[in-house]
Amino acid sequence: MTSTPAALPYPSEIDSRPRHGPAGRPPSGERTTSSRHEEHPSFPGIEEPGVGILAGRGGISTGPADHAAPGQPGLADRTGLGEPTDADLADPVAGADHAGAAGTAGTAAAAGRLRTRPAGRAPGGPGGHRAATRGPRRRARGAASAAPAEPAAVGSAGRGHGSPRGVWRADLEASVVVFLVALPLSLGIAVASGAPVVAGIIAAVVGGIVAGALGGVPLQVSGPAAGLTAVVAEIVLTHGWRVACFVTAAAGVVQVLLGLSRVARAALAISPAVVHGMLAGIGLTIVIGQLHVVLGGTAGSSAWDNLVVLPGELASPAVPAAALLGLITIVLTVLWPRLPRPVSAVPAPLAAVSAATVVSLPFDVPRVSLPDNLLGAIALPELPTGGAWGAVVLSVLTVALVASIESLLSAVAVEAMHSGPRGDLDRELLGQGAANTLSGLLGGLPVTGVIVRSSTNVQAGARSRRSAILHGLWMAGFALLLAPVVVRIPLAVLAGLLVVIGIRLVDLAHIRAIARHGELAIYLTTVLGVVLLNLLEGVLLGIATALLLALRRTLVAPVHVHPPTTPGSPWRVVVEGALTFLSLPRLSRRLAEVPPGAPVRLDLATDYLDHGAHSMLDGWIAERHRAGAAVTVDPVGTGPLALPSGPVGPQQGGFLSSLLGVRPGGRHARAQPPRWLAPWSSWQHGQDHDRRHLLNGVDEFHHRTAPMIEPYLTELTAGQSPSTLFITCSDSRLVPNVITSSGPGDLFTVRTPGAFVPGPQTVGDSTLAAIEYAVAVLGVRTIAVCGHSGCGAVNALFDRDALGAVPGAESLRNLRAWLRHGEPAVARAERAAGGLPADADELSRISVAQQLVALRELSVVRRAEAAGRLHLVGMWFDIATARAIVLDEATDRFEVPSVSLAPALESGQRLADATGS
Repeated sequence: MTSTPAALPYPSEIDSRPRHGPAGRPPSGERTTSSRHEEHPSFPGIEEPGVGILAGRGGISTGPADHAAPGQPGLADRTGLGEPTDADLADPVAGADHAGAAGTAGTAAAAGRLRTRPAGRAPGGPGGHRAATRGPRRRARGAASAAPAEPAAVGSAGRGHGSPRGVWRADLEASVVVFLVALPLSLGIAVASGAPVVAGIIAAVVGGIVAGALGGVPLQVSGPAAGLTAVVAEIVLTHGWRVACFVTAAAGVVQVLLGLSRVARAALAISPAVVHGMLAGIGLTIVIGQLHVVLGGTAGSSAWDNLVVLPGELASPAVPAAALLGLITIVLTVLWPRLPRPVSAVPAPLAAVSAATVVSLPFDVPRVSLPDNLLGAIALPELPTGGAWGAVVLSVLTVALVASIESLLSAVAVEAMHSGPRGDLDRELLGQGAANTLSGLLGGLPVTGVIVRSSTNVQAGARSRRSAILHGLWMAGFALLLAPVVVRIPLAVLAGLLVVIGIRLVDLAHIRAIARHGELAIYLTTVLGVVLLNLLEGVLLGIATALLLALRRTLVAPVHVHPPTTPGSPWRVVVEGALTFLSLPRLSRRLAEVPPGAPVRLDLATDYLDHGAHSMLDGWIAERHRAGAAVTVDPVGTGPLALPSGPVGPQQGGFLSSLLGVRPGGRHARAQPPRWLAPWSSWQHGQDHDRRHLLNGVDEFHHRTAPMIEPYLTELTAGQSPSTLFITCSDSRLVPNVITSSGPGDLFTVRTPGAFVPGPQTVGDSTLAAIEYAVAVLGVRTIAVCGHSGCGAVNALFDRDALGAVPGAESLRNLRAWLRHGEPAVARAERAAGGLPADADELSRISVAQQLVALRELSVVRRAEAAGRLHLVGMWFDIATARAIVLDEATDRFEVPSVSLAPALESGQRLADATGS
């Protein structure tokens, strides 16, 4: 087999090749290329030649990835690795099935995880890495969401594609359930908004049919929502109902413009604490207002007015029978879901309203009023008078903003409830805008996506948008055919239903989560603003509070002062984050806590120092130096600090960068790594290579690393139970725990020159002793052999004269004897290629594969692997590019592992389940 010089192999050579046909020829219209440079998807900005390496069990074959002699199969055919299709990239399972059909066992994982760069994106351009890794996913999602036709099944439990009859039946059943839930809610919201009752029915019909047909989230159900009750009530009270209809229609036009401008996701930038505070404020406003209706009275114009007179009405209800009916509704709505099935299968709002209405028939209480001719009651909107245009425009923007945010939040929640295709939020805004425009023109309430109806829709088994559309048709039929039933419903019953809805808008779980994240002030400010002022002003107050807290957290750095822990040790002052002029009062106050003559260690764990903070620290250090106090400055972060005694270098970046506030180093500046990842020379400036480096490193460990890993080491005091034996070279540039992202107790490490494994005939060797102990005693489940580029031991094998040129080489008897363990790798390469490889790094990769063979010659390893208790892994680390490639013995290739082994969140889990917060 002929060997061709090769560079590092990368997985992208696979997915950038054209797919070959059965005879090894490319499809029509495509051609192969002998070489190209392409950015590796996992390492942006690094170009790679299109060449590959095959590491066979009997020998290693290297050759260009695409180039093959005429009439000979290309590399893709020799390995069974073809380019994954878009379907493979979008569906890892399908990709695995496709690869398995190609006949290569190891291709399944590769086809499911490799990514291609979207067309038109330059390899080194901004966002190239993000595009390379997320492009196929976005394409797959975009194709699913933009398709006009829905899949056959989008069920809440990830059901497969069913028959058309089964899908229609599921949507029909779900639409009936949603209709039964939406009917009383639509009537109650209309009454609470001060609008005609028919306006709630119109909004429900238009929201179901128009938003259901045009929206981007198929399973979302739209209609009148409690979140806009306070806004609409104020507009109706101030401008009248027909102007309120104009506001609704105009807000719909604004939503359409927002959808066309594709800013739907930008609307989600509002703090969740503000959104939940807004909903809670609306809920409290509804409760305070509707309690008056429950007691037989009427709600006032503002929440504060209603709150002031509420105690008197509670003491003396205007209509005691109405209060009793409202109480019955509240109790039934709360307790009905707790009843046994099949009774509880009936929606609680429908059951409560129906039962309370039947009980109310003997009583004379205020009831719902409907016009005799519902179709004749539809009135066109009315333009506001000249002096009211400013307030009306503000109302339009308020309705558009609140309706959009509520719809988007509901859409995101609905997306999390099912495993079908993801929705298009911009298209959802278009659908909501169209529905609001038509609802306003027909005399209906504003429409939003409603989480109560949408969650009911998903839980009822809806498969497509037909369920929402059918629910709107049922609402229209009910209004036209069963209007006499509606006029029997007491207003107190609908008010009791709204009291429960309002209370549920104050979600205690959200309050606890917001408090854990330190945003309770944002929530409370929003709630009080909505209740005491109005919705828009309350939301603006909440947003302002959120911005101020974010600004404070970003620009006001924490400053900690730690007294000496032992006699004679210095005081420690730790400054973290961005140190700006906003932090100066706190910084000055905390620095004053340090006694005047005491030694100080100033730890600057900062990523930015502005001029004011820089000047204050310089002055403080100079003052302590003049007083004879020792000050040790440890710049842990990236922020520069010029000591008074040291020269200050010129600012880099020019006048424009300084004018615009650009930080030194620019956007492409390399971030400073943590101390435990960086070499001593990068943070121990001015030190000679002597024992001080070691002692400073130990001191740094005690200050920073030890407190973080102490809990793990405490758990390991009883003994070790590593999962992996890691055999690697003694080279100082290899740090196994960094390469493998491992910590204490993970790796049982053996380091030898060249990472060679002696043969079984060797007796008393420390490497073999460690292998036996790790496998037989510790019970490791993995053995990894890791070679690397520029290996001195492999270089000595590759160039026999190199070791002889070393001064005093004749005395290196043990080293010469150890290098004999690498001879099998040389022999393997010579058998496969008829001579030594092109370079030493290629021999080093061959050596990695050979060490796995040597490991399997050991009886303790062979028995454990045969029993399935042990797995062997070959790795090779390229020092120049900091890349680790792994030998896939099934495909005989070195690849960059790209599959995350972190457990995915399962259905119903939250971020706190993964983070432990």
